[in-house]
Amino acid sequence: MRCSLRLATAVVLLCAAGVAGAQSPLEIELDVPDRLRPLLEQHVRALRDDALRPEDPADRRALVRRTRKEVADLLATEGYFSPEITLDRGERWRLSVDPGPRTTVAAVELGFEGELGDDPAMAGRVEELRRAWSLQVGEPFRQADWDDAKRSLIDEVSRRRYAAARITASRAEVDPENAAVGLAVTVDSGPAFRLGELDVRGLEHLPADLVARYSTLQAGDFYDRDLLLAFQTSLQNAPYFASVVVDVEADPARAAAVPVRVQVSEALPRRVGFGVGFSSNTGYRVEGSFRDANLFGRAWELVSGLRLEQRRQSAYADVFLPPRDVRHRDSVGALMERSDLEGLRLSTQAVGVARSTVRGDIETRIALRYQQEELRPDGAKATEHDTLTANWTWTRRAVDNLLDPRRGFVLEFQVGGGSSIALAEQDFVRLYSRFVRYQPVGDTDNLILRLEGGVTLAPSRQGIPQDFLFRTGGAQTVRGYAYQSLGVREGDAVVGGRYLGVASAEYVHWFRPQWGSAFFVDAGDAADDRRGFDPKVGYGVGARWRSPAGPLAADLAWSQEERRLRLHFGVAIAF
Repeated sequence: MRCSLRLATAVVLLCAAGVAGAQSPLEIELDVPDRLRPLLEQHVRALRDDALRPEDPADRRALVRRTRKEVADLLATEGYFSPEITLDRGERWRLSVDPGPRTTVAAVELGFEGELGDDPAMAGRVEELRRAWSLQVGEPFRQADWDDAKRSLIDEVSRRRYAAARITASRAEVDPENAAVGLAVTVDSGPAFRLGELDVRGLEHLPADLVARYSTLQAGDFYDRDLLLAFQTSLQNAPYFASVVVDVEADPARAAAVPVRVQVSEALPRRVGFGVGFSSNTGYRVEGSFRDANLFGRAWELVSGLRLEQRRQSAYADVFLPPRDVRHRDSVGALMERSDLEGLRLSTQAVGVARSTVRGDIETRIALRYQQEELRPDGAKATEHDTLTANWTWTRRAVDNLLDPRRGFVLEFQVGGGSSIALAEQDFVRLYSRFVRYQPVGDTDNLILRLEGGVTLAPSRQGIPQDFLFRTGGAQTVRGYAYQSLGVREGDAVVGGRYLGVASAEYVHWFRPQWGSAFFVDAGDAADDRRGFDPKVGYGVGARWRSPAGPLAADLAWSQEERRLRLHFGVAIAF
């Protein structure tokens, strides 16, 4: 076809289209074992939908050579080193592949140089590394597995002591006739690294010693990557930093005392928040909060807020001091709260101090609190009292996901009380325990079992703060009954009693990743003596939605005692 250069643009485009149309699509029938078909269809260029049939004989021969090489190279990555590959070029091309026998690992030789190989005390670790080698004798050889095995080996060697470890030699010698491969890797561990001083960078407004307060690392300790990552995580979880990187320079010349580099970026210290919500327990609410992570420039964290609910209002302010070490944190706070629940109007003002300690998945908290409390039960005499109380809490959260657990348990114990020699009207001791078990069922479903119990040891409930007595009922306790409606009758109101017992079983079926349904039965009561303890039963069905804050629940429950339906809203998991 001839095209004049003087033709219009549209004609030139038409000529170009005609030239391109001279090549027809290349259709190749692939004959290969099913296990290898996806690999070839994804990576061999001639098998793609946009491949074109070459018209020139030389181009066709080049395509055949290239296709055979691509197939052979791909099969080699899967351990097939002696394939038979034919590409028939008829009216319809046909690519036939016989991969041959798959190569297996016949021998593995791991060598260790440097201090790891020279120190007799490290013989046990060397044996552990050899046992942990992932590509053992007799296993099929794949290039990806070979690369992963070398990567895992050097990661494990450099994880503890030997920060500068490196692979100095590696080879895979293939014997195609016997479909066997011999592997050899040599690792030079270099010297053992010991930690030096912290080298902190990025602090501008926070105290210079703040980072060190979170560290459990000691100068002279052997390098351990897991400990550095734990240190980095504790800093990242603190409210002071937007980003944190903890590492060391893998320079063998500094192995005797390598500085621990801590690069931080300070977070904005002040935050203001507003929110609205609804709970079937306390009704509609609006709230505002203010946080300052660097109060007075001393890294004191102020957490304050105001919450206005239909049946409860509260204002609070807590100041958390920087940790003395990574485990302990002290705080001081104040609270004002008013509530009107089940005929009991309760006003509380309190100040207190507390220390929290975290060790792994166990958290303990000890608190000392002075509070003034005014009770006005409908139909009964109003009372006021001042009390100094102490309370100790032990909690273990052994679950797979704190916000949305599917497996594990939560166990909590509390011991607290007051004394007549320290403002209380009488001596009393409160004991409380809670256990929640999460058991997976099948691939998606869950069984949740909950037990809760408590007793306040005292001659009577008079003069004991409501926080040290028990009421129950409502979402997350005994569904089917109003919030804190199960307790002791005083006039026309429900007040706290000295005994508590609650049991619950719930089955959650997730029919979609974000949506589920629940079936549950609850039973429990709060009373002022054991003879008056009469468990009330509630049961029903509910809906679940996985939100960023945890599963949200809407439950429709039938109260066996009151013979009525009640709708509950709340977060399905409460820690």
